[in-house]
Amino acid sequence: MADEHDKGHRKAPAHIYIRVMKGGPYLVYGNPPLDQEIVIPNENGTPWIYRKGTLKFAGKDPMELCRCGASADKPYCDGSHNCHEWDSSETAKHVTDSEQVDVIEGERLVLHDNGGLCAFARFCEEKGSIWNSVHDARTDDEVESAKREVCHCPSGRLSLWDKKSGKLLEPDFAPSLSIVEDPGIKVSGPIRVKGGIKLISAENEPYEIRNRMTLCRCGKSRNKPFCDGSHANARFNDGLTQIARRPSEDE
Repeated sequence: MADEHDKGHRKAPAHIYIRVMKGGPYLVYGNPPLDQEIVIPNENGTPWIYRKGTLKFAGKDPMELCRCGASADKPYCDGSHNCHEWDSSETAKHVTDSEQVDVIEGERLVLHDNGGLCAFARFCEEKGSIWNSVHDARTDDEVESAKREVCHCPSGRLSLWDKKSGKLLEPDFAPSLSIVEDPGIKVSGPIRVKGGIKLISAENEPYEIRNRMTLCRCGKSRNKPFCDGSHANARFNDGLTQIARRPSEDE
């Protein structure tokens, strides 16, 4: 389970990367696709799918994405960080997942849980608790249900392995970014980064490459540059949320 490919953290092409500007925005290089992903609940009110929305194209490389939460041109930076009081300090540790995960082992699945990366997306609550679901999974349907919950976790907090084969059950993402909207709780969420895009700190130190991660854009996270779910308590709203229908039965 240790090598880079098996962990699912395959690197994006070298020209695609994100740099955190000290006291300023995220600079996104290489023009990866940027869209909007709206969290849509099922009939029980539990997050179920992401539905695509649309954003205006920034039209430049690097693309500047707001991380202070005050821009009037969200998700893009408009320079508001220069006159807005906020704490831009990066507080996340430069450590690997293997150094900070809890391991939950069931009969067929093994779950790694890096609680410091939680973005409060709540897909892990579909069947009550992903931790119990992994521990109790016996049938193929139960395994697939647990896989679905874990793979919808945008932050990469949760990673799932097939116990027998040792294979990581990870979505195959192309390098891309999404602005998450969560109308179920009437807030706007983080920047969802997919496909092994390198993230470099303001001090020019790279973070561990991940297939899935979420970056704070409300300016309130205590684990910057990563999202810690603070947007929910802060009631952060970028004004871009679209009204979208609930999923149909075949989704």
